[in-house]
Amino acid sequence: MSHKTDNTGFFRKVYRIVEQIPYGKVTTYGAIAEALGSKGAARMVGWALNSSKYNLKNLPAHRVVNRNGLLTGKRHFGGSEVMKTLLENEGLQIEDDRIINFREHFWKPLAGDKL
Repeated sequence: MSHKTDNTGFFRKVYRIVEQIPYGKVTTYGAIAEALGSKGAARMVGWALNSSKYNLKNLPAHRVVNRNGLLTGKRHFGGSEVMKTLLENEGLQIEDDRIINFREHFWKPLAGDKL
């Protein structure tokens, strides 16, 4: 099996989890990696989300942030304020690119959830 095929399967599983993030909630790259049984693969989750912009227009990737609630992926949304605006439209408060009350808005994906 090629490395590219492995990535494709992993990426597809990432997308399935991201599709489940509830409106008004966020999760982290690391939480997604852990739910997939790949703890430590947070960066690969980020790569998957970055590549999703080419084929998955309705994926709510704006709901994925870093472990501290920072909007680290904001540059991938076609403007530095797009991710912030999308999250604010869902009721989250953002200050200095960080989600206020991050833990209150955190959603933990469960291993095996509709993957």
